Amino acid sequence: MPNNFQMPDLMPALPEIFLLTMACVILLADLFFRDENRVFTYLLSLATLAITAALTVTMHSDVPVYTFDGSFVSDTMGDVLKVFVYLVTAVVFIYSRDYLLNRNIFKGEYFVLGLFAVLGMMVLISAHSLLTIYLGLELLSLALYAMVAFHRDNSDATEAAMKYFVLGALASGMLLYGMSLLYGITGTLDIGGVQGAVADLEDSKKLVLGLGLVMVIVGMAFKLGAVPFHMWIPDVYHGAPTAVTLFIGTAPKMAAFAMVMRLLVEGLGDMHAQWQDILIIMAVLSMAVGNIIAIAQGNIKRMLAYSTISHVGFLLLGILAGTQAGYSGAMFYAIVYALMGMGGFGMIILLSRAGFEADKLDDFKGLNERSPWFAFIMMILMFSMAGVPPALGFYAKFAVLQAVVDSGLTWLAVVAVIFSIIGAFYYLRIVKLMYFDKAEDSLPLETSTDMKVVLSANGLGILLLGLAPGSLLALCTAAIG
Repeated sequence: MPNNFQMPDLMPALPEIFLLTMACVILLADLFFRDENRVFTYLLSLATLAITAALTVTMHSDVPVYTFDGSFVSDTMGDVLKVFVYLVTAVVFIYSRDYLLNRNIFKGEYFVLGLFAVLGMMVLISAHSLLTIYLGLELLSLALYAMVAFHRDNSDATEAAMKYFVLGALASGMLLYGMSLLYGITGTLDIGGVQGAVADLEDSKKLVLGLGLVMVIVGMAFKLGAVPFHMWIPDVYHGAPTAVTLFIGTAPKMAAFAMVMRLLVEGLGDMHAQWQDILIIMAVLSMAVGNIIAIAQGNIKRMLAYSTISHVGFLLLGILAGTQAGYSGAMFYAIVYALMGMGGFGMIILLSRAGFEADKLDDFKGLNERSPWFAFIMMILMFSMAGVPPALGFYAKFAVLQAVVDSGLTWLAVVAVIFSIIGAFYYLRIVKLMYFDKAEDSLPLETSTDMKVVLSANGLGILLLGLAPGSLLALCTAAIG
């Protein structure tokens, strides 16, 4: 048999190759570090993310570059999302260090699993084949399952990991079945090939195509946490160690957005009329369930879990609009939500200490008396999540609502505004607890200087970007265009 194998161009995937190599090196090196030297694993992980970011920026091309027989693409949208994934993950590692040290779980596994999860996100973001999408998703999911169960002696974490794993396996199975139907109908795994085949498909095959579309949307909705596939989010966010919840609730949302863009927009864009109706229902239900149930929560991690569900509803608004402005608005929203969620969970870690989890709303009572500065930072974060101007979250919501109105779905924008007003209640309640209630805990905040500096920058960054949101929104518009 003739040997027709051609070596693929590895340069577009150089950041992924470097991250994979370093994750394996750190995994092996960590075996030789004693507990008192474990900080080297932490520093190596941060350095790896920084170098990977530099490689991604250096290798950037304004024109999409395909490799591995068209199954991997390096484009502007992917590069922008990857850089924000690196940034968010690095900040998550900084926030997590004190939390892990105080609970004697400062282990290399947390950072190695985090790096492998980032690799899964990178593959998912750059996927241009149904197979590559599934590989990236599973690499990300398996790392997250292990991270949730990371604190083995904690029964809540173990229970949350089991729920996450079982429900995640079901969702992955549905997504894989949907992809197999798409492959069977179109005869190709390539995203571009799927789009071309769908456009020329005969009517007799469209029923099977519709079934495949529904299965794919179910799998994606689970990964995003959209209603009615949201059941895992409150239990996992609550049961997992806060350092893990911080990671799950931020960076993977940007990767999930990329998956939706690759599958629905680039692969099944010609079926926009069909999947738009499904996304409208999911968006309305997500905003309703998330905002209403969050009001009844006394645990701030569960409250932020339901808040995430409502934010996913807003994210879907931009995608279902079906326009370039809608897609760029949704990308803007995904990035902004990751930055806000990072700060919100970071504040929980800031208030926690050895033997004490600051995961109740009451733990924020009188924070202004204990630390006026961090009460101010938390207020910025809550205002941003509620969509109060001039915080960045307001412009994220405005961008997707404007896209929905421009696409002729004014009624949907009105519904979204109503649920946003309802959601403002539970965010402003935390502000009220911090400024108007008596502190139940008078102990000073015990944390490292680097976390205080980064968390302050996190909050101020959201405020400053809110005062001048044009640059980030223009970046997202250019990436989608």
